[in-house]
Amino acid sequence: MARYRIAWLPGDGIGKDVLDAARVVLDATGIEFEYLPGDVGWEFWKKEGNALPERTVEMMKRTDACMFGAITSKPQDEAVKELNPELRDKGYRYYSPIVKLRQIFDLYTCLRPCRSYPGNPLNFRDDIDIVIFRENTEDLYSGVEFRPVPKAFYQVPGMEKVPKDAAISLKVNSPRGCERIIRSAFEYARKKQRKRVTTVLKANVVRVSDGLFLEIARKIAKEYPEIEYDNANIDTLCMWLIKRPHEYDVLVAPNLYGDIISDLCAQLVGGLGFACSANIGENYGLFEPAHGSAPKYAGMYKVNPIATILAAKLMLDYLGEEEVADRVEQAVARVLKEGKVRTYDLGGNASTLDMAKEVARYL
Repeated sequence: MARYRIAWLPGDGIGKDVLDAARVVLDATGIEFEYLPGDVGWEFWKKEGNALPERTVEMMKRTDACMFGAITSKPQDEAVKELNPELRDKGYRYYSPIVKLRQIFDLYTCLRPCRSYPGNPLNFRDDIDIVIFRENTEDLYSGVEFRPVPKAFYQVPGMEKVPKDAAISLKVNSPRGCERIIRSAFEYARKKQRKRVTTVLKANVVRVSDGLFLEIARKIAKEYPEIEYDNANIDTLCMWLIKRPHEYDVLVAPNLYGDIISDLCAQLVGGLGFACSANIGENYGLFEPAHGSAPKYAGMYKVNPIATILAAKLMLDYLGEEEVADRVEQAVARVLKEGKVRTYDLGGNASTLDMAKEVARYL
Protein backbone atom coordinates (compact mmCIF):
# COMPACT_ATOMS: atom_id res chain seq x y z
CA MET A 1 0.00 0.00 0.00
CA ALA A 2 1.01 3.61 -0.57
CA ARG A 3 2.53 5.43 2.36
CA TYR A 4 0.24 8.41 1.80
CA ARG A 5 -3.03 8.82 -0.09
CA ILE A 6 -3.29 12.25 -1.69
CA ALA A 7 -6.46 13.78 -3.13
CA TRP A 8 -5.43 15.21 -6.49
CA LEU A 9 -7.65 18.10 -7.67
CA PRO A 10 -6.28 19.86 -10.79
CA GLY A 11 -9.36 22.07 -11.24
CA ASP A 12 -9.38 24.54 -14.11
CA GLY A 13 -6.98 26.13 -16.60
CA ILE A 14 -3.33 25.65 -15.69
CA GLY A 15 -4.23 23.59 -12.63
CA LYS A 16 -3.30 20.36 -14.40
CA ASP A 17 -0.05 21.83 -15.73
CA VAL A 18 1.25 22.88 -12.32
CA LEU A 19 0.07 19.73 -10.53
CA ASP A 20 1.87 17.65 -13.16
CA ALA A 21 5.00 19.59 -12.25
CA ALA A 22 4.45 19.01 -8.53
CA ARG A 23 4.11 15.29 -9.18
CA VAL A 24 7.49 15.21 -10.94
CA VAL A 25 9.06 16.55 -7.74
CA LEU A 26 7.00 14.44 -5.32
CA ASP A 27 7.82 11.27 -7.26
CA ALA A 28 11.53 12.13 -7.02
CA THR A 29 11.45 12.28 -3.22
CA GLY A 30 11.41 8.50 -2.86
CA ILE A 31 8.23 8.63 -0.77
CA GLU A 32 5.38 6.44 -1.99
CA PHE A 33 2.19 8.33 -2.80
CA GLU A 34 -1.16 7.20 -4.15
CA TYR A 35 -2.81 10.05 -6.07
CA LEU A 36 -6.61 9.99 -6.11
CA PRO A 37 -8.06 12.28 -8.82
CA GLY A 38 -11.14 14.31 -7.96
CA ASP A 39 -13.72 16.26 -9.95
CA VAL A 40 -13.75 19.99 -9.20
CA GLY A 41 -14.08 23.20 -11.15
CA TRP A 42 -15.92 25.16 -13.77
CA GLU A 43 -16.75 22.26 -16.08
CA PHE A 44 -18.64 20.50 -13.29
CA TRP A 45 -20.52 23.68 -12.47
CA LYS A 46 -21.65 23.98 -16.09
CA LYS A 47 -22.70 20.34 -16.33
CA GLU A 48 -24.03 19.63 -12.85
CA GLY A 49 -24.64 22.98 -11.16
CA ASN A 50 -21.98 22.11 -8.57
CA ALA A 51 -18.30 22.99 -8.90
CA LEU A 52 -17.51 20.70 -5.94
CA PRO A 53 -19.46 17.43 -6.37
CA GLU A 54 -20.22 15.49 -3.20
CA ARG A 55 -18.34 12.48 -4.59
CA THR A 56 -15.14 14.53 -4.49
CA VAL A 57 -15.67 15.52 -0.86
CA GLU A 58 -16.31 11.90 0.11
CA MET A 59 -13.16 10.79 -1.70
CA MET A 60 -11.12 13.44 0.13
CA LYS A 61 -12.27 12.10 3.49
CA ARG A 62 -10.37 8.89 2.70
CA THR A 63 -7.07 10.67 2.06
CA ASP A 64 -4.22 12.07 4.15
CA ALA A 65 -4.02 15.45 2.40
CA CYS A 66 -4.96 17.24 -0.81
CA MET A 67 -3.04 18.94 -3.61
CA PHE A 68 -5.23 21.52 -5.35
CA GLY A 69 -4.49 23.19 -8.69
CA ALA A 70 -6.49 26.27 -9.66
CA ILE A 71 -10.08 27.41 -10.00
CA THR A 72 -11.96 29.68 -12.38
CA SER A 73 -14.53 31.87 -10.61
CA LYS A 74 -17.09 34.29 -12.04
CA PRO A 75 -19.89 36.53 -10.71
CA GLN A 76 -23.23 34.82 -10.16
CA ASP A 77 -24.97 36.29 -13.23
CA GLU A 78 -22.15 35.16 -15.53
CA ALA A 79 -22.01 31.75 -13.87
CA VAL A 80 -25.71 31.14 -14.48
CA LYS A 81 -25.34 32.00 -18.18
CA GLU A 82 -22.83 29.16 -18.60
CA LEU A 83 -24.89 26.65 -16.61
CA ASN A 84 -26.53 23.70 -18.33
CA PRO A 85 -29.80 25.17 -19.78
CA GLU A 86 -31.82 22.43 -18.07
CA LEU A 87 -30.61 23.70 -14.68
CA ARG A 88 -30.82 27.47 -15.13
CA ASP A 89 -34.29 27.93 -13.70
CA LYS A 90 -33.78 25.69 -10.65
CA GLY A 91 -32.07 28.21 -8.39
CA TYR A 92 -28.52 26.85 -8.54
CA ARG A 93 -25.92 29.23 -7.11
CA TYR A 94 -22.20 29.18 -7.78
CA TYR A 95 -19.94 28.83 -4.74
CA SER A 96 -16.16 28.83 -4.84
CA PRO A 97 -14.97 25.23 -4.30
CA ILE A 98 -11.92 26.32 -2.32
CA VAL A 99 -14.02 28.43 0.06
CA LYS A 100 -16.46 25.52 0.51
CA LEU A 101 -13.61 23.11 1.23
CA ARG A 102 -12.24 25.42 3.91
CA GLN A 103 -15.65 25.36 5.56
CA ILE A 104 -16.33 21.62 5.12
CA PHE A 105 -12.96 20.53 6.54
CA ASP A 106 -12.66 23.50 8.95
CA LEU A 107 -9.31 24.51 7.44
CA TYR A 108 -9.00 27.52 9.71
CA THR A 109 -5.31 28.23 9.14
CA CYS A 110 -4.08 29.64 5.86
CA LEU A 111 -0.29 29.55 6.02
CA ARG A 112 1.55 31.62 3.41
CA PRO A 113 5.36 31.74 3.50
CA CYS A 114 6.88 34.58 1.45
CA ARG A 115 10.64 34.19 1.06
CA SER A 116 12.96 35.88 -1.42
CA TYR A 117 15.29 33.27 -2.88
CA PRO A 118 18.66 34.67 -4.06
CA GLY A 119 18.90 34.67 -7.84
CA ASN A 120 15.22 35.36 -8.43
CA PRO A 121 15.28 38.42 -10.71
CA LEU A 122 11.79 39.41 -9.54
CA ASN A 123 12.73 39.90 -5.88
CA PHE A 124 11.99 43.28 -4.31
CA ARG A 125 14.81 42.52 -1.86
CA ASP A 126 16.89 39.40 -1.27
CA ASP A 127 16.41 39.31 2.52
CA ILE A 128 12.64 38.91 2.90
CA ASP A 129 11.37 35.97 4.94
CA ILE A 130 7.79 36.58 6.11
CA VAL A 131 5.26 33.96 7.16
CA ILE A 132 1.58 34.93 7.15
CA PHE A 133 -1.13 33.26 9.23
CA ARG A 134 -4.55 34.14 7.85
CA GLU A 135 -7.74 33.06 9.60
CA ASN A 136 -9.48 31.06 6.91
CA THR A 137 -13.15 30.52 7.84
CA GLU A 138 -14.58 33.68 9.45
CA ASP A 139 -14.46 37.48 9.11
CA LEU A 140 -16.00 38.97 5.95
CA TYR A 141 -15.60 35.59 4.22
CA SER A 142 -18.11 33.90 6.53
CA GLY A 143 -20.74 34.28 3.78
CA VAL A 144 -23.35 35.99 5.96
CA GLU A 145 -24.71 38.64 3.59
CA PHE A 146 -28.04 40.35 2.91
CA ARG A 147 -29.56 42.22 -0.01
CA PRO A 148 -32.14 43.51 0.60
CA VAL A 149 -31.62 43.98 4.34
CA PRO A 150 -34.22 42.04 6.41
CA LYS A 151 -36.68 44.34 8.16
CA ALA A 152 -35.83 42.80 11.53
CA PHE A 153 -32.35 44.29 11.26
CA TYR A 154 -33.78 47.78 11.65
CA GLN A 155 -34.71 47.01 15.24
CA VAL A 156 -30.99 46.94 16.10
CA PRO A 157 -29.64 50.23 17.54
CA GLY A 158 -27.65 52.12 14.94
CA MET A 159 -29.39 50.54 11.95
CA GLU A 160 -31.54 53.64 11.50
CA LYS A 161 -28.49 55.14 9.76
CA VAL A 162 -28.46 52.38 7.14
CA PRO A 163 -30.32 53.08 3.87
CA LYS A 164 -33.24 50.76 3.11
CA ASP A 165 -31.65 49.71 -0.18
CA ALA A 166 -28.26 48.88 1.35
CA ALA A 167 -26.37 45.58 1.10
CA ILE A 168 -24.81 44.14 4.26
CA SER A 169 -21.93 41.69 4.72
CA LEU A 170 -21.24 40.67 8.31
CA LYS A 171 -17.71 40.64 9.70
CA VAL A 172 -17.69 37.66 12.06
CA ASN A 173 -14.79 37.09 14.49
CA SER A 174 -15.45 34.54 17.22
CA PRO A 175 -13.32 34.03 20.35
CA ARG A 176 -12.56 30.46 19.25
CA GLY A 177 -11.66 31.53 15.72
CA CYS A 178 -9.37 34.30 16.94
CA GLU A 179 -7.65 32.17 19.55
CA ARG A 180 -6.80 29.22 17.36
CA ILE A 181 -5.27 31.24 14.50
CA ILE A 182 -3.30 33.48 16.89
CA ARG A 183 -2.06 30.50 18.88
CA SER A 184 -1.07 28.74 15.65
CA ALA A 185 1.10 31.73 14.74
CA PHE A 186 2.82 31.82 18.12
CA GLU A 187 3.35 28.05 18.20
CA TYR A 188 4.91 28.22 14.73
CA ALA A 189 7.16 31.08 15.83
CA ARG A 190 8.29 29.08 18.85
CA LYS A 191 8.91 25.87 16.88
CA LYS A 192 10.79 27.64 14.07
CA GLN A 193 12.64 29.98 16.48
CA ARG A 194 11.11 33.07 14.96
CA LYS A 195 11.57 36.27 16.92
CA ARG A 196 8.48 38.39 16.28
CA VAL A 197 4.71 38.06 15.79
CA THR A 198 2.64 40.99 14.51
CA THR A 199 -1.16 41.09 14.49
CA VAL A 200 -2.69 42.94 11.52
CA LEU A 201 -5.95 44.76 12.26
CA LYS A 202 -7.92 48.00 12.13
CA ALA A 203 -9.08 47.91 15.73
CA ASN A 204 -8.99 51.69 16.10
CA VAL A 205 -11.97 51.87 13.70
CA VAL A 206 -13.49 48.38 13.60
CA ARG A 207 -13.60 48.35 17.37
CA VAL A 208 -15.79 45.35 18.14
CA SER A 209 -14.70 42.51 15.83
CA ASP A 210 -11.06 43.59 15.36
CA GLY A 211 -11.03 44.67 18.99
CA LEU A 212 -11.81 41.09 20.03
CA PHE A 213 -8.94 39.78 17.88
CA LEU A 214 -6.55 42.27 19.47
CA GLU A 215 -7.74 41.51 23.00
CA ILE A 216 -7.15 37.77 22.55
CA ALA A 217 -3.79 38.32 20.86
CA ARG A 218 -2.50 40.36 23.79
CA LYS A 219 -3.51 37.63 26.24
CA ILE A 220 -1.90 34.85 24.21
CA ALA A 221 1.29 36.85 23.65
CA LYS A 222 1.95 36.78 27.41
CA GLU A 223 2.30 32.99 27.20
CA TYR A 224 5.25 33.37 24.81
CA PRO A 225 7.60 35.82 26.57
CA GLU A 226 10.55 34.88 24.36
CA ILE A 227 8.71 36.17 21.26
CA GLU A 228 8.39 39.88 20.56
CA TYR A 229 4.76 40.89 19.96
CA ASP A 230 3.32 44.00 18.35
CA ASN A 231 0.19 45.16 16.52
CA ALA A 232 -0.14 47.08 13.23
CA ASN A 233 -3.05 48.71 11.43
CA ILE A 234 -3.61 47.09 8.04
CA ASP A 235 -3.14 50.34 6.08
CA THR A 236 0.04 51.32 7.91
CA LEU A 237 1.44 47.82 7.61
CA CYS A 238 1.02 47.85 3.82
CA MET A 239 3.10 51.02 3.70
CA TRP A 240 5.84 49.54 5.89
CA LEU A 241 5.89 46.27 3.98
CA ILE A 242 6.86 48.24 0.90
CA LYS A 243 9.47 50.28 2.76
CA ARG A 244 10.97 47.76 5.21
CA PRO A 245 9.70 44.23 4.49
CA HIS A 246 12.87 42.64 5.86
CA GLU A 247 11.94 43.80 9.37
CA TYR A 248 8.80 41.60 9.56
CA ASP A 249 8.72 37.98 10.64
CA VAL A 250 5.36 36.30 11.41
CA LEU A 251 2.12 38.14 10.60
CA VAL A 252 -1.29 36.97 11.83
CA ALA A 253 -4.58 38.46 10.67
CA PRO A 254 -8.33 37.97 10.21
CA ASN A 255 -9.41 36.63 6.85
CA LEU A 256 -9.71 39.74 4.66
CA TYR A 257 -6.58 41.51 5.91
CA GLY A 258 -4.68 38.25 5.62
CA ASP A 259 -5.80 37.88 2.02
CA ILE A 260 -4.58 41.37 1.17
CA ILE A 261 -1.16 41.16 2.79
CA SER A 262 -0.58 37.65 1.41
CA ASP A 263 -0.67 38.91 -2.16
CA LEU A 264 1.29 42.03 -1.30
CA CYS A 265 4.06 39.96 0.29
CA ALA A 266 3.97 37.49 -2.61
CA GLN A 267 4.71 40.32 -5.03
CA LEU A 268 7.72 41.33 -2.94
CA VAL A 269 9.28 37.91 -3.53
CA GLY A 270 8.49 37.41 -7.21
CA GLY A 271 4.74 37.41 -7.63
CA LEU A 272 2.06 34.72 -7.57
CA GLY A 273 4.35 32.29 -9.37
CA PHE A 274 6.09 31.92 -5.99
CA ALA A 275 3.03 32.12 -3.72
CA CYS A 276 2.29 28.79 -2.07
CA SER A 277 -0.53 28.26 0.41
CA ALA A 278 -1.40 25.69 3.06
CA ASN A 279 -4.98 25.38 4.31
CA ILE A 280 -4.78 23.41 7.55
CA GLY A 281 -7.30 22.26 10.15
CA GLU A 282 -7.22 19.86 13.06
CA ASN A 283 -7.67 16.79 10.86
CA TYR A 284 -6.87 17.71 7.27
CA GLY A 285 -4.64 19.83 5.06
CA LEU A 286 -5.11 21.20 1.55
CA PHE A 287 -2.15 22.66 -0.35
CA GLU A 288 -2.25 24.91 -3.39
CA PRO A 289 -0.59 27.68 -5.35
CA ALA A 290 -2.27 31.02 -4.66
CA HIS A 291 -2.50 32.02 -8.33
CA GLY A 292 -5.54 31.75 -10.57
CA SER A 293 -6.36 29.40 -13.41
CA ALA A 294 -4.86 31.54 -16.27
CA PRO A 295 -7.05 29.84 -18.92
CA LYS A 296 -5.14 31.38 -21.83
CA TYR A 297 -2.12 29.27 -20.85
CA ALA A 298 -4.01 26.05 -20.10
CA GLY A 299 -2.27 22.98 -21.49
CA MET A 300 0.70 24.97 -22.77
CA TYR A 301 2.97 24.05 -19.82
CA LYS A 302 4.32 27.57 -19.88
CA VAL A 303 3.71 28.94 -16.39
CA ASN A 304 6.02 28.97 -13.39
CA PRO A 305 5.41 25.87 -11.21
CA ILE A 306 7.46 27.01 -8.20
CA ALA A 307 4.40 28.06 -6.16
CA THR A 308 2.92 24.58 -6.59
CA ILE A 309 6.21 22.83 -5.87
CA LEU A 310 6.54 24.88 -2.68
CA ALA A 311 2.93 23.97 -1.83
CA ALA A 312 3.99 20.32 -2.14
CA LYS A 313 6.85 21.15 0.23
CA LEU A 314 4.29 22.47 2.74
CA MET A 315 2.33 19.24 2.35
CA LEU A 316 5.44 17.22 3.15
CA ASP A 317 5.92 19.32 6.29
CA TYR A 318 2.31 18.67 7.26
CA LEU A 319 2.77 14.90 6.77
CA GLY A 320 5.77 14.93 9.08
CA GLU A 321 8.32 14.51 6.28
CA GLU A 322 10.26 17.60 7.35
CA GLU A 323 13.70 16.43 6.19
CA VAL A 324 12.38 15.73 2.68
CA ALA A 325 10.47 19.03 2.69
CA ASP A 326 13.71 20.87 3.48
CA ARG A 327 15.44 19.10 0.61
CA VAL A 328 12.70 20.20 -1.79
CA GLU A 329 13.07 23.83 -0.71
CA GLN A 330 16.86 23.63 -0.97
CA ALA A 331 16.50 22.26 -4.50
CA VAL A 332 14.17 25.11 -5.45
CA ALA A 333 16.63 27.63 -3.99
CA ARG A 334 19.51 26.08 -5.93
CA VAL A 335 17.65 26.15 -9.25
CA LEU A 336 16.71 29.80 -8.76
CA LYS A 337 20.22 30.80 -7.69
CA GLU A 338 21.86 29.09 -10.66
CA GLY A 339 19.33 30.61 -13.06
CA LYS A 340 20.04 28.12 -15.84
CA VAL A 341 16.43 26.98 -16.16
CA ARG A 342 13.78 29.71 -16.05
CA THR A 343 10.17 30.03 -17.17
CA TYR A 344 8.99 33.02 -19.20
CA ASP A 345 8.15 35.19 -16.17
CA LEU A 346 11.79 34.90 -15.05
CA GLY A 347 13.12 35.86 -18.48
CA GLY A 348 13.69 32.35 -19.77
CA ASN A 349 11.97 29.91 -22.11
CA ALA A 350 11.83 26.73 -20.03
CA SER A 351 8.55 24.88 -19.77
CA THR A 352 6.62 24.16 -16.60
CA LEU A 353 7.90 20.58 -16.61
CA ASP A 354 11.48 21.63 -17.44
CA MET A 355 11.51 23.67 -14.24
CA ALA A 356 10.10 20.78 -12.22
CA LYS A 357 12.62 18.30 -13.65
CA GLU A 358 15.47 20.65 -12.74
CA VAL A 359 14.24 20.85 -9.15
CA ALA A 360 13.83 17.05 -9.05
CA ARG A 361 17.39 16.61 -10.35
CA TYR A 362 18.78 18.16 -7.17
CA LEU A 363 16.81 15.92 -4.83
